[in-house]
Amino acid sequence: MKRLALYLRVSTLDQHPETQMYDLHQMAEQRGYRIVNEYEDRISGAKARRPGLDAMMRDARRGQFDVVLVWACDRIARSTKHFLEVLDELNRLNIEFISFREQIDTAGPLGRAIMVIVGAVAELERSLIVERVRAGMRRAKLEGRHIGRKALVLDRAAIHRGRQNGQSLGQLAKANLVSRTTIHRVLGEQIPAVTKGLEKPAA
Repeated sequence: MKRLALYLRVSTLDQHPETQMYDLHQMAEQRGYRIVNEYEDRISGAKARRPGLDAMMRDARRGQFDVVLVWACDRIARSTKHFLEVLDELNRLNIEFISFREQIDTAGPLGRAIMVIVGAVAELERSLIVERVRAGMRRAKLEGRHIGRKALVLDRAAIHRGRQNGQSLGQLAKANLVSRTTIHRVLGEQIPAVTKGLEKPAA
């Protein structure tokens, strides 16, 4: 018996998911699925953060169910792009996706064909993103702009002197706008010039 997760969403607080719930439970019973989790959001589909959907995807990555059943495709995603991303991830996790209203079932022949298209679109999107990043890096290089994190410039001698004068790691970190770990690493380095500069002049 396959383990089933139900996902329901209503757009406003004055709506109720009972209609969706009834249809989904009926389909689960007809197919002989065992419902192990139900996730619900009462929020607009355009909102980026949805606690119910986020929780469902976390549990999907943990392998807690085999099938996701929704009332309609527009219930699960805020945009076509987001819908394709969700389907692509579920496919990679070997989790079937079923939509009650559209009668999409990724376990069937048509559903598998849809997943091939979804996978191709997702792969194309990833390739375009990589190419855009590379093009940006090439343009920045041609314009003479620095790429990546700027090199950290520290007055190591001053840090050593400050430590020898009794300053704490926290005080040194704050004064140099770096972490205590960085200060600790710098203090572990040997600075001959500091020692030489602190030597008393010969009488």
